[in-house]
Amino acid sequence: MKHFIITGHSKGLGAGIVTQLMDENYHIHGISRTDNIDLQKLAKAKGCTIDFYSCDLGHTDEIEPVMQQIFAKIKPEETEGVYLINNAGLIKPIGPIETLDPAEMDLHMRVNLLAPMLIIREFIKATTGWQIQKRVLNISSGAATNPYYGWSNYCTGKAGLDMFTRSCATEQEKKQYPVELMAVAPGIIDTGMQTTIRGTTEEQFIHRQKFVDLKESGQLIAPNLAGKKIQELLLSNDFTNGAITDIRDQYN
Repeated sequence: MKHFIITGHSKGLGAGIVTQLMDENYHIHGISRTDNIDLQKLAKAKGCTIDFYSCDLGHTDEIEPVMQQIFAKIKPEETEGVYLINNAGLIKPIGPIETLDPAEMDLHMRVNLLAPMLIIREFIKATTGWQIQKRVLNISSGAATNPYYGWSNYCTGKAGLDMFTRSCATEQEKKQYPVELMAVAPGIIDTGMQTTIRGTTEEQFIHRQKFVDLKESGQLIAPNLAGKKIQELLLSNDFTNGAITDIRDQYN
């Protein structure tokens, strides 16, 4: 049995990843604010178990008990591998820094950066000494390395997540049974986040029209296709500890 823990699993890219992971030999643990009944039905039809854990990652005090609930269901002696995908994220607030609400800025950093850091902490603690494959894949973005007007929070959070990935990977290098960590930029996916971006004004985000054009010309990537590429990377021999990669060229 392989166990997969994924945040923000109920919609968008998260749902696309879960759809590709459905297998009778896989057990999926989804962390989200809401469940997805259609995913549950599809999983049941394919003989795959999905457990839903209700958690608002903006409330970081909920993370440790949720991770403890998950690992209470995972027995290392019966497990071939355990995998974590930090997918959940926010795009708001968008706009020049002086216009942003401090409360929204605080929430953004808790969900996009602090929550993955704490989840990884719990993952590494819980699996110390486990002689199985252990991997963490963080969903990054091209915004981690390219500054965008109006996206100061998003760019900063993703850059921080990339560096945290690299730092933790370095710590794991000398471990007897290490956890491998990577971050991947999946490209521009057709999700609710894109709807939010297109709903901004030019004053908030000067590149808005570019994203409108991508939608209208059919260039956004389907969540299921992105999910397939992420699933393949997670389980492949190309998974490289400490690497930050971009899979956009793999859609062609």
